[in-house]
Amino acid sequence: MRIVIATAVAAVLCTTAAQAQMGMAPKKTLYERLGGQPAITAVVDDFVGNVARDRRINGFFAKTNIPRLKSLLVQQICQASGGPCVYSGRDMKSAHRGMGVADRHFNALVQDLGRSLNKFRVPAREQKELVAALAPLKKDIVER
Repeated sequence: MRIVIATAVAAVLCTTAAQAQMGMAPKKTLYERLGGQPAITAVVDDFVGNVARDRRINGFFAKTNIPRLKSLLVQQICQASGGPCVYSGRDMKSAHRGMGVADRHFNALVQDLGRSLNKFRVPAREQKELVAALAPLKKDIVER
């Protein structure tokens, strides 16, 4: 029995080692490649600062509870990137209903996020994946 178990363990270890050598090691999630929750939190803090200074869109956030906004953004990015978080805020459609958010406002927000991602030297691949994960929200945020 011990020989069978030892042989099975050796086979698994050899297979795992061979996969790693051939570049077939398990892929890291976007969340992991971004640096996890501490890195996402740092980017969100900087991003919210960018938005606060951006005259194109900062009026939308004049009466916003900023600590809550930051917390929800961290949850949202964490969840969207494959992390362990669960977004606990309202759905985007009801949260933005009646605000008059146009394409130009949404694009300004994305630019502000891009500035923060660049500041923290997030690689282009991860930036594209993150924007792709968040892009479907646009249809519920922008009013036509």
